Amino acid sequence: MKTQKVWFITGASRGFGLEISKAVLASGDKLVATVRKNPETLSAQFDNNPNLLVVPLDITNEAKAKEAAAKAIEHFGRIDVLVNNAGFGLLSAVEEATAEEVKKNYDTNVFGLLNVARAILPYMRKERAGHVINISSVGGLAAYFGWGVYGSTKFAVEGLTEAMALELAPLGIHATVVAPGFFRTNFLDESSLIRTSNEIADYHETVGNMRVLATELSYKQPGDPEKLAQAFIKLAAAENPPVHLPLGSDTLQRFREKTAAFEKDIEAWYDVIVGTDHDDVKQAK
Repeated sequence: MKTQKVWFITGASRGFGLEISKAVLASGDKLVATVRKNPETLSAQFDNNPNLLVVPLDITNEAKAKEAAAKAIEHFGRIDVLVNNAGFGLLSAVEEATAEEVKKNYDTNVFGLLNVARAILPYMRKERAGHVINISSVGGLAAYFGWGVYGSTKFAVEGLTEAMALELAPLGIHATVVAPGFFRTNFLDESSLIRTSNEIADYHETVGNMRVLATELSYKQPGDPEKLAQAFIKLAAAENPPVHLPLGSDTLQRFREKTAAFEKDIEAWYDVIVGTDHDDVKQAK
């Protein structure tokens, strides 16, 4: 008989969060779904399912994150799977992005994720069990022009999750970072994507073309969100889940291209790379 898990998913009102929420409830598991506003709308969408608790949460507010975690524990008794999904994109050249735009992107994508993790991990540590799943991006594995700042937030998520996996493993808790490619969600429209207010003409051939491409690609992306949601169900059920899980053939191709280019650089600069060691270290080798 299937053991019922309790999930905690941020940003559950649309996109990946909504699709994963649908899959979780369809599987028979319990769900704490957080939304920034109008929690009653999501509850009604799922016909007030008794396995669902919808909690309003702005993840940039650490105190509210702790309150949401406490409500989850009070309602369901535990949290088995945390999915840090809430976030948004910023389409901008690195130089174009204003300080305020960069700060807002980091406040949600990095510091918001940390707020929720810090709120929930004490309960998982107490149980010596749990699985933290942080959502990154193909842009967190390899850079694209126009996505430098956003990608850097996801590079941070990759690094944080790798460290969490090491730190939490002795406590019986898993950590996985999922890097989706381009999936057919609302990510590229105005509900999830901010376009910088400061466009510089010199970036027209690079970032300017990416702005056009993002508009043309919206709702035509190759990835299937429903299949992504099922991948999350499989991931949460795994006895030995991976630390890294890229999703989508485009993500896999992009990562392989990056590692191949990295290996070429290492080969070309090998003498310089190893030539920076102290002479006694070289002799010891």
